[in-house]
Amino acid sequence: MDKVLTEKRLINGTHVIILSAVSLILFFGGSWLLPITDPTECCYTLTAKEMLSVGDWLSPRIYGDFWFDKPIMFYWELLVAYTIFGINEFASRFFPAFFATVGLFITYFFGTKLYNNKIGFAAALMLATTLEYWYLSHAIITDMTLMVAFSITLISFFFGYREGKPNLYMISFAASGVAVLTKGPIGFFLPGLIILIFLLWQGDLKHLLKLFHPKNFLILLAIVSLWYLPMIFLHGQNFVDNFLGVHNFLRATVSEYPKTDVWYYYTLISVVGFLPWSLPLIPAAVMKLFHRVELFIEEGHLPTFDMHEKFLIVWALTVVIFFQMCATKYVTYTLPAMMPAAIFIARYFVNRWKIFIRAAIGAVIIFPLLLIFVALPLTEDNSGRREAEMILPLVDKDTCVVSHGKEYSGSLVHYSGLKIFRLETAENFKKIRPQNLSWTSKNVMPFMTFDEMPINGKIVAVVSAPFEKSFLDNASGLWTCIGEVDKGALESWAEKFFYGRDKQFIKSKIYVRNSSPNK
Repeated sequence: MDKVLTEKRLINGTHVIILSAVSLILFFGGSWLLPITDPTECCYTLTAKEMLSVGDWLSPRIYGDFWFDKPIMFYWELLVAYTIFGINEFASRFFPAFFATVGLFITYFFGTKLYNNKIGFAAALMLATTLEYWYLSHAIITDMTLMVAFSITLISFFFGYREGKPNLYMISFAASGVAVLTKGPIGFFLPGLIILIFLLWQGDLKHLLKLFHPKNFLILLAIVSLWYLPMIFLHGQNFVDNFLGVHNFLRATVSEYPKTDVWYYYTLISVVGFLPWSLPLIPAAVMKLFHRVELFIEEGHLPTFDMHEKFLIVWALTVVIFFQMCATKYVTYTLPAMMPAAIFIARYFVNRWKIFIRAAIGAVIIFPLLLIFVALPLTEDNSGRREAEMILPLVDKDTCVVSHGKEYSGSLVHYSGLKIFRLETAENFKKIRPQNLSWTSKNVMPFMTFDEMPINGKIVAVVSAPFEKSFLDNASGLWTCIGEVDKGALESWAEKFFYGRDKQFIKSKIYVRNSSPNK
């Protein structure tokens, strides 16, 4: 390790070329093949499509109504991509791949500045070939943009602190402003908490006076005000209640998905998300822990860490612990912890270089295969693209289109361009209708109950296969099933393997009622 740490800390041209090639292969390659999925990706793409169609780049909107789920930054990215590339899968996934690439080079730069270019390269290559980072480089969500802004916030602070250059704090606050425009107040408060804990460990809390200079806050406020002030002025209490109330306060205090609100959630996610690298690291970490305990028992002193190690540890652990304490948990939330973790762990592999490079090459080969044979079938199964292709020839300007199932398919709306009603029983509608300061406030799609269906005229219904009986029991009229959409081969194989059933697996069925409902 000493030999490695004394090597020159310079950016290596070969490393840059390799990382660029890896990003093209892993992040951009095949992104145009993956359809828009439910339930999350379609919300972003539909919102950007509607904003683009009405020429409004300020107020997010979906299904004809204003939509305050997330701040504006990611929508701006989609709007730019759609303007340049058109509205398609590649454009939708362009900026997640772009920021994954930026994150890769930030990791290389930061690891090189902390240690040397070998560790920086190992950390960047390791990060690129983790399961979670690879997945999020394709996902149409805000997390990659947040990670980059989050990382620049903390890295610029650290170098400003280490090198005595307080002017770097202006970059830190500016990046934090971008993070707030991307995800909300968490983009300022969580990096601030990490900095606070780090300075506390350093015994240097007085340094906060230098950090919290008025000019730094003015930069932050100037960036944040670009969007938040106009939104408050234009939409008032409605914006405050939905954006801050539901999508920030409620998300932290009331779990949207109670089954995931368990104490071990992010421990499990960290292990799975860091595959394949977590496999050799778990036994190594356990052995290291036992060694530390033995030293403590024999010598009576705790392990010591230098300033670089302290910052990486605080950064990674604070992110994981903070989100573990929040009620609502998502797989993607702890992405900002992966960069410091990769740099910290990379030091373990630099003395095992041949093994590391072979494993990395293997990952670069395997992940594109996963995209074709796993990600593509899974996204197809979670997308309404095939249903849209089937119903479009059936629809004219007077046709009513409805969708019945457990979840509403926004991707079906994305691909069809139609107004599609969420068809529910009157009893179930009472449970899921939008209500203020509750998770049902997210149900902003157009609704229709069975007794509200038009008496006359053509109706096309997209029915989730498990809800076929519910549909036929409640929908009056003579209905004809004119087509079926099968589940993908991967899902069908999995169900056959686990349940032993040899039958055709249907995802959804298309029903048509051409005339009056009289049976």
